[in-house]
Amino acid sequence: MALVGYARVSSIGQSLEIQQTALTEAGCDKIFAEKRSGLSAKGREQLEDALDYVREGDIFIVTRLDRLARSVSDLFVIIERLQTKGVAFRCLQQSGVDTDSSTGRLMMAILGAVAAFEADIRKERQMEGIAKAKAAGVYQGRRPSIDGSEVRRLSREGMRPTDIARTLNIGRASVYRYLST
Repeated sequence: MALVGYARVSSIGQSLEIQQTALTEAGCDKIFAEKRSGLSAKGREQLEDALDYVREGDIFIVTRLDRLARSVSDLFVIIERLQTKGVAFRCLQQSGVDTDSSTGRLMMAILGAVAAFEADIRKERQMEGIAKAKAAGVYQGRRPSIDGSEVRRLSREGMRPTDIARTLNIGRASVYRYLST
C-alpha cells in the first residue's frame, strides 16, 4: 500500500510548498504537483499521471477537495476512476471525506456540491460587478495591447500580415481585424 499525494495551485505565482509539506507530513510516498487551473480535469498532466500511477490498495490523498476538482461532475469521475482501480481517497483538511465509508462518500458529495455552489456564486458576483462598472462607465475592458495605426503603417510599408503579427507579437487574426477598420 502506497500513500500517493496530489497538490495543485491555479497560477504560476502561487506556491505548492504548503500542500507538499502537508502531504509529506501525512506520509505520502509519492507526490504529484502542478500549477494548472482546476476548472476541469482535462489538461492536468500531473493529475493524469497520479491516477495512472496508483494501484489497488493505495490511498490517494489531497489537502483540500477543491485542489482535486472544482465541479461535482469532475470530482465524481475522478473518484469513480480511483474506486474502479481499488484505490481509497482521503482529504486532509476535510477529514470526514474519504471513500472508505458510506458516511465519507456522503460528506464528499455534500462538500463537492457546496464547492461548486460557491464557485457559481463567485462567478455571478463577478459578472454583476462588471455589469455595474460598465453601467457606471468605469469598466472599459482590457486595453488593446497595440495601437492599430502601427499595424496599418507596417502594412502600407508592404509587410505581410503574418510578418506584422510576428513583429508585434500579436495574433494574425488581430492584424486582419486592425486592417479591416
